[in-house]
Amino acid sequence: MQRLLLTLRYDGTAYHGWQAQPNGVTVQQTLQDAVEAVTGVRSGITGCSRTDAGVHADMFCCTLETRSPLRGEKFCAALNAHLPRDIAVYGCREVGPDFHPRYDAWGKRYLYRIWNEPQRNPFWEGRALHYRRPLDADRLDGAARDYLGAHDFAPFCAAGSSVEDTVRTVRACGVARRGGLVVFSVEADGFLYNMVRIMAGTLLEMAAGRRPYDSIPAIFAAGRREAAGATAPAHGLILDKVFYAPAADGGRLSEPAED
Repeated sequence: MQRLLLTLRYDGTAYHGWQAQPNGVTVQQTLQDAVEAVTGVRSGITGCSRTDAGVHADMFCCTLETRSPLRGEKFCAALNAHLPRDIAVYGCREVGPDFHPRYDAWGKRYLYRIWNEPQRNPFWEGRALHYRRPLDADRLDGAARDYLGAHDFAPFCAAGSSVEDTVRTVRACGVARRGGLVVFSVEADGFLYNMVRIMAGTLLEMAAGRRPYDSIPAIFAAGRREAAGATAPAHGLILDKVFYAPAADGGRLSEPAED
């Protein structure tokens, strides 16, 4: 029995998130269906995160144990032949028996994408929030810098979350314009439920004039969910990258898992 690390990307529009559930199609169970079709065994699959309904991923990592002799590109090709067009596996390699795709990740990077033009763009429909009013990306970038560092992100966590430790360290954060697309990028050692969407929603409230651009320190000081902005829609969010440190098992996992 070997443990394999799979790397995939998906458009989350048609799915109720990653995690398998009794009511609604999810990415996890769709991938399980493909693995079963290839190997003849329905394997348990462990993911690096639990993306919400409508959230996308360009790099999502998960593990499974299998006796299948297929590896690497051959296993990717076999799985992709059984997956729908909105999910694709592009990486497969063996990892040690103790490797965990979530707990062994030292960080993740999310992007929140905003199509910032008066008219909608069908190429970004369902993959970016359409915001018609002009956005000052440079000013939003300056405001987003206040997210940097270690903070208690409780105000940026969905109400009702059971997580006890809400301190996270944001290592990189910023807003940049790429033509009509404005992208909020945030990299951290971990994320709370709806954290990036609330961070993005707070920035959008600044842009709309509903809160000052220097209000993030006061939100942290308040420590309450009500102090932060609204939760931005899910379809603008994408898990962009998962980072792994060099592995202890002979350096087998010495680089990020996308290669």
